[in-house]
Amino acid sequence: MSRVMIALNSDTGESFGNFRVGNDEELMKFISSANIACGFHAGDPVVMAHTVRLAKEHGVSIGAHPGYPDLMGFGRRKMGVAPEEMRDYIVYQIGALKAFVESEGLQLQHVWLHGALQSAAGKDESMAKAIVEGIRSVDPKLIMASRPSLLSYKMAEKAGLRTAVFVGVDLEYDRDGMPVIQRKKKATDPKEAAGKAVKIAKEGRLTATTGEEIDMRANAILVHGDTPNAIDVLKEIRREFARQDIEVVPLGRMFS
Repeated sequence: MSRVMIALNSDTGESFGNFRVGNDEELMKFISSANIACGFHAGDPVVMAHTVRLAKEHGVSIGAHPGYPDLMGFGRRKMGVAPEEMRDYIVYQIGALKAFVESEGLQLQHVWLHGALQSAAGKDESMAKAIVEGIRSVDPKLIMASRPSLLSYKMAEKAGLRTAVFVGVDLEYDRDGMPVIQRKKKATDPKEAAGKAVKIAKEGRLTATTGEEIDMRANAILVHGDTPNAIDVLKEIRREFARQDIEVVPLGRMFS
């Protein structure tokens, strides 16, 4: 039997100026793939450049993490943005991060939408179409990370983009496979999160809030960088993966 492989992923670069969010220096030691904020919901040019260099230092593959222009709400509030404007917002954010990535001799690998934008793109066809068009216009080789049940995932596949599935283990999912959004991140039980991660990696299954077993096959396990005990969660996942002979790899390796 072939060895189980999966990426271990986290949102990073979400500090802004003097305001610090998460612990990217520690996170990078445990993940294989990073989503870096692009300056709209979090991040700024200095933070972006620093986070890219951290990823390079630790051999972590890099994805863009664009969101609504909502620094005050950390991108977790839906905003009234026209689809044509959102397309330009996506190009702007991915393009900015891509420049920092390429300045370090690296290649941008994927796009993972942040917060309320992920939810909007999953339900609104015109918004999903605009976002996919924006991604394709920057680089048609980028991987669009989403969930199979979302419109954004289906639109990306239809447009010929490669797609990947990310599943967070520091939050809950309803029976339809949709995450239960937390406006403010709470600490999560590391052992419980590690158990979820193993079940997803090995069985492609997850227990929903209703107690039902749902299909949840994934290319990457996600731990949010602003989860208060994210480092402890990642350490426990790594330990459990080692015990279960699950190999943590960069996301791109699963598409080679």
